[in-house]
Amino acid sequence: MSRVSDDLFAAAEPLQLPITDGELRLWHQVDLGEDYARLLARLVADSAWRQEEITVYGKAYRQPRLCAWYGDLGYSYSGISLEPEPWTATLQAIRERVETLTGHSFNSVLLNYYRDHNDRMGMHSDDEKELGPQPVIASLSLGAARSFLLRHKTRKELGIKLPLPAGSLLLMSGDLQRHWRHGINSQRQACAARINLTFRRIIPQPGRGQAQ
Repeated sequence: MSRVSDDLFAAAEPLQLPITDGELRLWHQVDLGEDYARLLARLVADSAWRQEEITVYGKAYRQPRLCAWYGDLGYSYSGISLEPEPWTATLQAIRERVETLTGHSFNSVLLNYYRDHNDRMGMHSDDEKELGPQPVIASLSLGAARSFLLRHKTRKELGIKLPLPAGSLLLMSGDLQRHWRHGINSQRQACAARINLTFRRIIPQPGRGQAQ
């Protein structure tokens, strides 16, 4: 698995990362209008955190992180159904900045709270039908840097290890979700908390109403 050089982070932004079967762009540090540490602390304190339960090979487990779902529509993944909390002023302000930078509009955001080095996210693709055939997902990181892993589904020799520091914004689009999986492993080295905000556009599905 190749590791993206730290030298790339010093280049002019945004970066179009070299990847096949999808599109991946990176902003190293985005202006959120506020100190990253203060913003992290507010999100930790004020978000409606949940620890979901998932079933793997017939056995139930608690997800190794906390999550919160905000926006206009509900969302389902891995057998979990999330009903949205209303947008907060903080999340709305962040969304507007992310939309300005990326040129895409988003109606929902999933927050993942990695409390320490033990919390993780298994390898997966965000390919649910609610996201459409070519999902556009903007992933904003706050707090401790963690390594974002990408592995191609069929070309096993292709993989990327991408460090994501506080203030970085990663845009995944095109056919990336169709051909790649991504995740964050636990690590031996202790680290502080991290929150990742993944902004998405949910397409209404039959039988699911819009949040009031």
